Amino acid sequence: MIMNSLFKFLIPLTILLYVFIGCAPEYDRNETESNSDEFEARTINTEYEEIHLTKVVGGLEHAWSLAFLPDERILVTERPGRLNVIDNGNVTEISGLPDINIANQGGLLEVSVHPNYEENGWIYLTYSKPNGEDETVTAVARAQLEGNSLSNFEEIFEQDRYSSPGRHYGSRIAWNDDGTMFVSIGDRGADPPRAQDLGDHAGTLLRLNDDGSVPDDNPFIGQNDALPEIYSYGHRNIQGLVIDPSTGDIWGTEHGPRGSDELNFIEPTLNYGWPTVTLGRDYGTEDEFGHAEARSMDGMIDPVWEFLPTLAPSGLAMVTHNQFPNWEGNLLAGGLRAERIMRIVIEDQEVIHMEELILGEIGRVRDIREGPDGNIYIVNDQSDGGLFRIEPAN
Repeated sequence: MIMNSLFKFLIPLTILLYVFIGCAPEYDRNETESNSDEFEARTINTEYEEIHLTKVVGGLEHAWSLAFLPDERILVTERPGRLNVIDNGNVTEISGLPDINIANQGGLLEVSVHPNYEENGWIYLTYSKPNGEDETVTAVARAQLEGNSLSNFEEIFEQDRYSSPGRHYGSRIAWNDDGTMFVSIGDRGADPPRAQDLGDHAGTLLRLNDDGSVPDDNPFIGQNDALPEIYSYGHRNIQGLVIDPSTGDIWGTEHGPRGSDELNFIEPTLNYGWPTVTLGRDYGTEDEFGHAEARSMDGMIDPVWEFLPTLAPSGLAMVTHNQFPNWEGNLLAGGLRAERIMRIVIEDQEVIHMEELILGEIGRVRDIREGPDGNIYIVNDQSDGGLFRIEPAN
């Protein structure tokens, strides 16, 4: 926490002038939305790389996630309940989705491709599943793509408790090199202390086999008061999740209340504090958050970094290709309210440098991924949004 505090004073003053201090609720849709159809490609000079930012396709409504098929086609979800395949700038909607509750933050969320897709053809989706009684859960399903429709659809997981729809679904997926998958589940908003209950999936990071079953070596296996899928807990709403392929380190970005958007280094069994411990404040009053007992506490893990000014984080990628040689090993974190992408340099699980790559260029950044070609792909959370690409300028 001392290194974190010292480094905040080194954030360039120009960044502080651009963005309001304090985090607005992620579900606040009263932000000014830029029109991505009017976007013009541009070259941007960063600290170490000259980059070219261009729009691949427009016409997407509140896109949420993207993933890459081996044949270079791109899958993109739209929160209002559409899955698309983008092929050379052409957008084709895919049929065969389940019943999805579309409300506020809820809808069709993550899309992820199995690491062995060429052998098994599995595509994974997360979404807000209704129960017919105005309640929802975060659900995970998989299916195979046949033509322009999904086949062999099967739901493989749903969180254990339905609750009021609309907030904090988490829903990011990341694949480990052992074939297991990590899935984030938000605290669902209305009852934050659920994130401290190991008998509740809310506010956790889960580890599952690719069929939704529980790995035999999960950290809480055999603990009577804990659900066996849980890997870590005390999370508010992880919406950026990536695994370093060279080390297996798990990194997550998650929304705090006003202030306290976090970058976390995630390890098994650990309690990341929410809502007992938070650096954030109450949205309405800026008083201490009502459920918080402290800003830090023994037995609860402090964030590696608190994003100030606000980020409202969503989407997290790691640069692994040599397309951008000066960025290799760096994290790229997207921001919603901040409308920016941050490059984060990590050394020994600590932040040693941070750079703002873009600000306000494409609106609310919802997801950011490194493509198989080494370029960086982004979708924005706009009613008139699109898919964008960052590539070297030369």
